[in-house]
Amino acid sequence: MNNKFDALKDDDSGDHDQNEENSTQKDGEKEKTERDKNQNSTKRKAVVPGPAEHPLQYNYTFWYSRRTPGRPTSSQSYEQNIKQIGTFASVEQFWRFYSHMVRPGDLTGHSDFHLFKEGIKPMWEDDANKNGGKWIIRLRKGLASRCWENLILAMLGEQFMVGEEICGAVVSVRFQEDIISIWNKTASDQATTARIRDTLRRVLNLPPNTIMEYKTHTDSIKDNSSFRNTKITL
Repeated sequence: MNNKFDALKDDDSGDHDQNEENSTQKDGEKEKTERDKNQNSTKRKAVVPGPAEHPLQYNYTFWYSRRTPGRPTSSQSYEQNIKQIGTFASVEQFWRFYSHMVRPGDLTGHSDFHLFKEGIKPMWEDDANKNGGKWIIRLRKGLASRCWENLILAMLGEQFMVGEEICGAVVSVRFQEDIISIWNKTASDQATTARIRDTLRRVLNLPPNTIMEYKTHTDSIKDNSSFRNTKITL
């Protein structure tokens, strides 16, 4: 899968050799060369819509993580375990990624896909997330792929109509069930969280009796911490 996305990776090959070849240049010429290279590097890293592509309102990044079940992780070990797939800025770039990704229903073990606005890490502690929360829906097996696609298309298409409140979405594949969630910035804004809930119910075409839980990231951190500190007596 990674080979499909090599074009989006930075290519710094040759920079070190070039520096050695330029070692005899005057100081002024060296500084100019370094400035030019830094500017080119910045340009390479910026993800922008291509010619004639349809730009999204925000850039988004796909992430993937997998962990051992039943073992709570610290924020540091979690951050090390989560892998960035790539960032896109247009509808066409999104489909290039998505068409080559495994569907959630075909994942095994404790695996997660995350789709977040560029610059926001899918972590409770991130500045954009720390005062927010998430709507959680638990799905029986077989529904995750369809619900995940409907959710992220609604998010990319700005169907939630809550300004900049949406941070991202997660699908979590587990042994007995699958879980999808959508994260927002401000847990205390009840009107916004209610609108997100209602939109979520509509875009996923959920039955009226579907249980939807809203959980603040502060509570998630507390729960994870208390679970990690629990002593098990044999």
